Amino acid sequence: MSGYSIEKKEYDMGLDLQKLKPYGDTLNDGKVQLSFTLPVHSCEKSTEAAREIASEMGLTDIVAAHIKPLDDNYTFYVMYGTFNKSIDYSKIEVPDIENGAMDMNEIDDFIKAHLKRKIIVVGASTGTDAHTVGIDAIMNMKGYAGHYGLERYEMIEAHNLGAQIPNIDFVRFAKSVKADVLLVSQTVTQKDIHIQNLTQLVEMVEAEGFRECVLLICGGARISNRLAVELGYDAGFGSGKFADDVAAYIARELSDRKERG
Repeated sequence: MSGYSIEKKEYDMGLDLQKLKPYGDTLNDGKVQLSFTLPVHSCEKSTEAAREIASEMGLTDIVAAHIKPLDDNYTFYVMYGTFNKSIDYSKIEVPDIENGAMDMNEIDDFIKAHLKRKIIVVGASTGTDAHTVGIDAIMNMKGYAGHYGLERYEMIEAHNLGAQIPNIDFVRFAKSVKADVLLVSQTVTQKDIHIQNLTQLVEMVEAEGFRECVLLICGGARISNRLAVELGYDAGFGSGKFADDVAAYIARELSDRKERG
């Protein structure tokens, strides 16, 4: 893992990265859009309440761009306004995943050359999470959006356990097959239930005594690599990531660990 580095091309655009602002129409105009629901009837008063909420967030020149009554007592708002502050982009550091772009065949060749054996990956949506879309996108042979899942890789032995798998069953199965990688998907995030579940999984892996022997990876639309690392995972993959992103990271990280002994 390493801190994020600012690429030269960002400077070539003539931006002042120490005073970075969002923009909508004109560079650095600070225009932003946010959405939320209020538990009130749709009327002029509730629209003014939405404006005041956006104002409390620091926005100015606020416009209600979209108002949608959900029923008699709930209203959805899309607010448009100006964010007048800025941030110093050059001082931002986050744990980054540097895996290098490789396709499925290149990853298989890399594993053959550097590890000389199949990588065993166990994946599931654990806890009460019943959603399989995320884990299937990474594990299933068909994959997603033209990116084949890990089951199709020649040098990966993929075990997709599905959804609603208790953490303890997930951990014990992974231990029984001598897994190299535990890959858990979390879709349900209401009341931070995913944080509780992911934390419990780390604790169970540690309690079973093989945390240092495996790569522990989590993924989902609300997952970031920063969050994953904070929770005790080796890496986290969020929106816009595919099976080859995960597989490339796994192959390179296991290879690096092998070289380090």
